[in-house]
Formats: sequence, C-alpha cells, structure tokens
Amino acid sequence: QVQLVESGGGLVQPGGSLRLSCAASGTIFSSNAMGWYRQVPGKERELVARITSTRIPIYADSVKGRFTISRDNAKNTVYLQMNSLKPEDTAVYYCNARTKLGSTLWPWGQGTQVTVSS
Repeated sequence: QVQLVESGGGLVQPGGSLRLSCAASGTIFSSNAMGWYRQVPGKERELVARITSTRIPIYADSVKGRFTISRDNAKNTVYLQMNSLKPEDTAVYYCNARTKLGSTLWPWGQGTQVTVSS
C-alpha cells in the first residue's frame, strides 16, 4: 500500500516562504511523475506544479515564478518551495503521482495546511 505524507505547512505572512515535503513509501518513486495539488473548501483540487521522472518542472500560471518543485529520488520525496506567498495560496496542499493522462495513481495523504495571512 502506497502512503503519502505531506509536511511543512503553516501560517505565514504575505510575501513569506514555505517549503513543503511529500514522502512516499511502498512504491518505486523514481519512475513516476509527481504533482503538487491544492484544495480550498468548496472547490475542486487543482494542480499547481508537476515534475516528470526526468525532473522537468511544469507550473500552473498562478504560481509560475514563485513556486519551485523538485524531487529527491533517493529519499522518495518531492518538494515544493513556495516564495512570495499570497493570501490566495491558502489551501491544503497534497502530492500524488500522475499518469500521462493526468490522473493520479495513489491514495491521497492527509495534506498539509498552508495559511497566508497578516
């Protein structure tokens, strides 16, 4: 059974930074593209960044230039460095593996809450 554990969220002021981590267990991590998603109450989960198995990053327009996704295959971990945070970045953040068609592969973890507020 694959398990995903997200961490690193918290309360930060606008303009601040956070680094999220997502550790995967029970799977061969390196062969999968990985994505970071976020969800706010009442809205669908949205993809904010993804990274291919060959480490090519792709970002949603809303976070381009502010967020950086990376991966450490030796640690089965994917990261999301978030800079210049805005109140609209407030959400629960999740990670998951992605297929080429855009669907997710594994059960969702519990996520990590990011709150951007003064």
